[in-house]
Amino acid sequence: MTLRRVRESETLRSSPVETLNPLMDRRKFLKSAGVGLGVGAAGSLVPNPIFREASAAAVEAPKLAQYKTICTKCAVGCGLIGEVKDGVWVSQEPWFEHPINQGSLCAKGAAARSAVISDKRLRYPMKLSGGKWQRISWDQGMSEISAKLLELRKKYGPDALHINFSAHFSNEHGYGIRKWAGMWGTNNVDFQARI
Repeated sequence: MTLRRVRESETLRSSPVETLNPLMDRRKFLKSAGVGLGVGAAGSLVPNPIFREASAAAVEAPKLAQYKTICTKCAVGCGLIGEVKDGVWVSQEPWFEHPINQGSLCAKGAAARSAVISDKRLRYPMKLSGGKWQRISWDQGMSEISAKLLELRKKYGPDALHINFSAHFSNEHGYGIRKWAGMWGTNNVDFQARI
């Protein structure tokens, strides 16, 4: 067997062409593909009973009463629209026409509803007893807190108590706390936003 060096172009010209279908060459294949695409495109124009135009089912919006109100989380007085269903505040919307905030709310205002209606909110007094929280009555809670406060006041004086109230309190809550502190005899009152 003799080996000889050939150029690449000679190899390509002299090698036999292998096809999967000897009855169809490249030209017949391209013609068939063009006909198939044309038939497919024309077939898409024919209405098909299997497919129909998409449509949404009619959904009736819940009946919500809307109340324009003022956010009580600070003294600015931003407006919001509270949406109420069956006496329960279910959502809130921006009040775009309000002259102060024109629909925008800070984080506290945006969370105003969740401060009132939340699964995490306590709805009754709790007492830590034996490492576990136990529900107690309102009367028991008020009695125990009152007795402890009077004991501290008698032992250390009225200024031993410092009252720091949360930004989740409304202006009215803050006013009430300040009045109570004055009645108690202390000036040790502060607000979370100042700290």
